[in-house]
Amino acid sequence: MSSKTVGVPVHGNYHGYYNKRPSVRDPRLALLPSSLFDGRRVLDVGCNEGWVTCEIAQRLGAQKVVGVDIDDTLVRAAWKHRRSIWSQQSPPDMRPVQDNDPLKGSRKRRRVSPPPEEHAEGQGVPDYFPASCEHMFGPLPIPAASSQAGALDAFPHNVVFRTADWVNNEIPEDTEGYHIILAFSVSKWIHLNGGDEGLVKFFRRVHRVLKPGGTFVLEPQEWETYAKAKRMDPKLKEHANNLKLRPDDFERVLQDIGFGPAKHLGSAGEGGFRRPVDLYTKISS
Repeated sequence: MSSKTVGVPVHGNYHGYYNKRPSVRDPRLALLPSSLFDGRRVLDVGCNEGWVTCEIAQRLGAQKVVGVDIDDTLVRAAWKHRRSIWSQQSPPDMRPVQDNDPLKGSRKRRRVSPPPEEHAEGQGVPDYFPASCEHMFGPLPIPAASSQAGALDAFPHNVVFRTADWVNNEIPEDTEGYHIILAFSVSKWIHLNGGDEGLVKFFRRVHRVLKPGGTFVLEPQEWETYAKAKRMDPKLKEHANNLKLRPDDFERVLQDIGFGPAKHLGSAGEGGFRRPVDLYTKISS
């Protein structure tokens, strides 16, 4: 599969995708255990414009987050999004003086570490400055990472993006492996483009690069949605007509590969974007 952008989003590479499901915080992440990403290496497959990727890197305490997408235009938009949300966060550990603070009324500003549920330690508060500041004055430049210990583990230096057909091609970060791999809204497109064999190949790739005990987070799309998608392209239609696997079979396939039983975490989103989110743990090498 080519990584070049095409007019029809046959890989699910919709431009403006997050205009259709806008949210400051992605509701799918809220279904996951709150400490899942702490200090972890994460891969986001089919990252689109990088909204989820950046949220994990900025707010959920991940050590390293890699977003990969087959569409280079989306990947370039993801790099821009990274800079945009960097521009809107506060300076590290700086918060406004509270009403009951003894420093109130002075010209000083207290350095306080915000609660961990707000953002990762040592990072600025997300959404601190209004988006209008960036629109009026442009995004802030991202400084080079300091030599201070842990600087590369803090946003925005802990997130990178790659253009690649990850099902069929490795990226440099694969060598070190991952604690968590996310596949939000991509299984249908991998299935339609690669057939049953392509989907199983993807699941095996995930298993291979996950560290022992690692987590695979899957948002499978319902079988009924394949009918509309396959009309986009004759190749998709041809593949769809030969598919034997259904989304209900994914858990069995993943267990055969070496994952434990699925933990069904519920559904998130609205309307056609409301889908289940399942969590699998790698139990065998």
